[in-house]
Amino acid sequence: MKGPERKDLIQIARGFLMGGADIIPGVSGGTVALVLGIYERLVTAISHVDSTLLGMLFRRKWADAAEYLDLRFLVTLGIGILVGVGSLSGLMRYLLWEQRSYTLAVFFGLILGSSVIVTKTVTLHRAGQWLVCFCLALAAAVFAYWLVGLQQVGFHDSPGYFFLCGSIAICAMILPGISGAYILWLLGAYIAVTEIIHNVLKFQVTLVELISIVVFSAGCAVGLVSFSKILRWLLAHWHNLTMTILGGFMIGSLRLMWPFQQDLTPDVEKLKLKRFEPVWPASWDQEVTVCLLLAVGALSAVLLLERWGSTKTKNSP
Repeated sequence: MKGPERKDLIQIARGFLMGGADIIPGVSGGTVALVLGIYERLVTAISHVDSTLLGMLFRRKWADAAEYLDLRFLVTLGIGILVGVGSLSGLMRYLLWEQRSYTLAVFFGLILGSSVIVTKTVTLHRAGQWLVCFCLALAAAVFAYWLVGLQQVGFHDSPGYFFLCGSIAICAMILPGISGAYILWLLGAYIAVTEIIHNVLKFQVTLVELISIVVFSAGCAVGLVSFSKILRWLLAHWHNLTMTILGGFMIGSLRLMWPFQQDLTPDVEKLKLKRFEPVWPASWDQEVTVCLLLAVGALSAVLLLERWGSTKTKNSP
């Protein structure tokens, strides 16, 4: 394999953005991949973990296997994702606790801007197609709005449950508009996983925590490889309908990111056990103004990033 090149650093930077997004409840790393113009390449590369690849490895055709898997792309992107997850896990916990309204305002703008980008990928020509897609998007938005209003299920601190959480959450992480971090939150595992990652980085991890994160990673691997094949088929055969549904999910999930929330559990100290309810602000004050500016700024940043990503994709392999 050749030495590091400029495009490798770009892939690492893209991975860092994806990793940072994946750890945020409500924001999808798949959305970031879509914005950066590498989404379908990523899904295709992951889906190539199959019998053809195993045959190449068995026959020791290492170069052919690396090219078939798009290994250089996956490795550099993976490095960036790991750095993003590791370096931002503690920061996200702080922001969601100490600066919740402002943090959610940024997420709200990010997701809204991302939904605009997803809409742009749908190309329809007949009125009938528009009607079908509108109905699907509306149904998906309603479903997502209902989903994010559900209460957390009870967390079960067992290897089997960590494996299940990993296999489910990773599927959401590669889907634009569906947050794997939020699915972890819904399953009650978000804080537990981020705390273990935080402890690993501080070299204060226990043996039980180490086993839990290994099992969780195994679940992620199994879910990622399996679901990527389904997703690749859907994008190849039903691209417009698939992206339409994903866009609807993104719009509906905005309920979770509404900046103004009432704490329904003020006596609960652990963030993973708290419950919040979206409310309308009582008056227009400085907090509302700042939240609006942050949301607009985040929305604008996503649209500019998408334009930059599209330009880079056209000019690079």
